[in-house]
Amino acid sequence: MRKQTFYIESLGCKVNQYESDAIAARLEAHGFSRAGKAQSADICIVNTCAVTSRAGMQSRQETRKLIRKHPDATVIVTGCHAQTDPEQFRKISGVDLIVCHQDKSLIPEYLARKAADKDLFKFRRPEYGKSACFLKFVESDQPVFGKMTRAYLKIQDGCNQFCTYCIIPYARGASVSMPFDQVMTHVSSLNRIGFKEVILTGIHTGLYGLDLTPETSLTQLVKKMDEKRPVDQIRISSIEPNEITDELIHMAGPGHILCDHFHIPLQAGDNDVLARMKRPYSVEQFSEVIHRIHEILPYAGIGLDVIMGFPGETDKAFENTYQLVVDLPVSYLHVFPFSPRQGTPAWHFTPKVPSNKAKKRAALLRELGEQKRSAFIELNRGRVLQGLIQNQRDRHTGMLKAITTNYLTVFIEDEGDSQGIQDKLKGKIVNLKYDQSGNANCLVGQIVP
Repeated sequence: MRKQTFYIESLGCKVNQYESDAIAARLEAHGFSRAGKAQSADICIVNTCAVTSRAGMQSRQETRKLIRKHPDATVIVTGCHAQTDPEQFRKISGVDLIVCHQDKSLIPEYLARKAADKDLFKFRRPEYGKSACFLKFVESDQPVFGKMTRAYLKIQDGCNQFCTYCIIPYARGASVSMPFDQVMTHVSSLNRIGFKEVILTGIHTGLYGLDLTPETSLTQLVKKMDEKRPVDQIRISSIEPNEITDELIHMAGPGHILCDHFHIPLQAGDNDVLARMKRPYSVEQFSEVIHRIHEILPYAGIGLDVIMGFPGETDKAFENTYQLVVDLPVSYLHVFPFSPRQGTPAWHFTPKVPSNKAKKRAALLRELGEQKRSAFIELNRGRVLQGLIQNQRDRHTGMLKAITTNYLTVFIEDEGDSQGIQDKLKGKIVNLKYDQSGNANCLVGQIVP
């Protein structure tokens, strides 16, 4: 009897990707077979994103595309956009089931039951307060992994912040954490099957542990990992500035488990805009944290998220943001024009910044980001760095590539070894340095003793 096949399309953040990989792992455990992008599938699952209006549009487009490509498939839609705007998907002919956030972990069991009842999935709002709980996708000793060289582990979900521009708390509910012991078990399991790096991820990762009994924290979790060493290295996907402690920074130093790389949302470099966004820090506090990281770890990679064109962002406010970034020792930027999300307070905020002005400001800031990246490359040129060799060669050059602890991508020169010998380095952590860069700051280096 032919195995039923499934295909999962995951849009948006690393948390979505982790959840999609977990659903896939459970389906395979139930005897389903995963189909490739070019293959036909009996079941199509779309894990949608709502972080911007464009992400929502792409989620709907992908759903329609899969329905056209797989006309006989069962089509299931879940994720943040499906949670916050299910009516958009009820309008799409061919969608069989819309699954809310709290129930997405039940999808594999639902599909595995021959007489499953769709009423199992009564659409409901996310949980807040004490009723919220961490979604359990797999058993605590079953690692979740996809095709990446570096494994992701979702340790936290939801958000209590309710920034005025953000729809995600309305999609995922209150902050909840994976139990401390389960995190350690998952990381150890990933290490046993060969992963050298685990990326700790969440919707608001810095809130990890505050809902647990006894209460703990992200710093305490990293400290325990630093002591126990369940894996070679860990990385935090993103963390708020007011949640970065001196102790956490020091654990990203030489000889410790945490990578010297911090991705930190700035969003705006003007105090009035930050207040309208309901961000929990001032420009001065943010600047102090960044300079503190740089003081302790002068070669650490520091990335920022910035939103351009938030309602009320004046020319002076933009200049403040631009000058702040000029003055900060950061290594790269992720810049986004403001995307109004219906259902958030900022949807109604005025005065609006014209779209062309927001795009122009974003372009200027991205150009500054490239200058920062070039300066960071020069800072690290000739230094011995640690890098994890990726499992996939670069598809353009055919070269091996490594991701360094401080988040640089370095292509490895072929020193005459056969490709087979070089391929044995895949998945390993090596010492390397680079002394040249090509187009678009493409770094080329070599492995060193």
